[in-house]
Amino acid sequence: MKITNWHVHTPDQRFHVFLEIETDNGLTGWGAGYSYGGQLAGALEWLKRFVMNENPLEFERITEKLHQTTFWLGRGGAMTHAISAVNIALWDLAGKALGVPVSVLLGGRYHEAVPAYGSVLFVPVETLAGRIHTMRERGFRSIKLGWDPFGRQSLAEDEKLIRLARHAAGDETNLMIDAGGSYPFWPLRYKDALERAQMLANYGVYWFEEALAPDDIEGYQRLADASPVKISHGEVLTRRQSFLPYFQRRAMDIVQPDATKVGGLSEMRRIAWMAAEYGIDVVPHGWNTAVGVASDIHFVASLASRSFVEFNVGNPLVEQITGTPFRLDEHGCLPVPAVPGLGIEIDRERLRHLADTGFASETWTWDENKEFEA
Repeated sequence: MKITNWHVHTPDQRFHVFLEIETDNGLTGWGAGYSYGGQLAGALEWLKRFVMNENPLEFERITEKLHQTTFWLGRGGAMTHAISAVNIALWDLAGKALGVPVSVLLGGRYHEAVPAYGSVLFVPVETLAGRIHTMRERGFRSIKLGWDPFGRQSLAEDEKLIRLARHAAGDETNLMIDAGGSYPFWPLRYKDALERAQMLANYGVYWFEEALAPDDIEGYQRLADASPVKISHGEVLTRRQSFLPYFQRRAMDIVQPDATKVGGLSEMRRIAWMAAEYGIDVVPHGWNTAVGVASDIHFVASLASRSFVEFNVGNPLVEQITGTPFRLDEHGCLPVPAVPGLGIEIDRERLRHLADTGFASETWTWDENKEFEA
């Protein structure tokens, strides 16, 4: 089996790019990368020469070849995001060629279904309670809320926001808070973050995400030591080498690599192996696409430890582009597909429709009719 061609799909005017790899026996594999779309498409164009005519079953060697050829081209940025798309598509192809799900190809599944959490922004705050209620009605037992205005206002105002969220979610719902510390010129410092961690503990928050700027490894080490709430971060890091200093310093309780950024599923499992040696839990970051969700389902199924799949509720790139939509079971979990590969079929017509209508990720909002509009 040989790779004969690939197609780059750009349904999103901003960040997300899909990759469809074709082979000479008619099988195709799907991947996706998260970066600025133009950068990612350009990186894929450059990388294509190193993938054509390769056997997709040799996905580890192919992926390592891509890493090794990009030392001089900006490793860790858009180039690694593009390698992520290639790697995920190769795992999908290999699973289809061998007739096994990706979770089995990863070494075996520990779970037949994996917990999912509904993930949305705080804004618009005036509809937050209603959106939380809707997610609960859909079956989510865990919910994450993130970004503005949390962390950009006073501690008292932040607590008022969390009080609203906890009241809407109820005591039985897992609640996670994402401050969004990778936002440019992030204002919170160590003691600001610690004050908020102590406040979040009073509301039973499960983890506190991106409380500090991504490069503040010293601050993260101190915060992880002192916080009564689990500290999570790592979504902007790429390649396993970037994670190791944080692991060695125990500068997190939960690490959150993103399969569409970090180098694909091959890099995800290497990061998970390293994290386990330092007693750090792994929960994939998944504010991306249906390809990312499917990848995370298989990845989490292959972990012996407890984890979650992030589900960006209402995002058309998650909920509207697959032949069979994702469905939660009665326990708030996503079943692990038993069919070969990632177990999803991408609707190419829907991708074209989103592109033609000018869809742009992270610009849609949830209106009172529980619909997302661009």
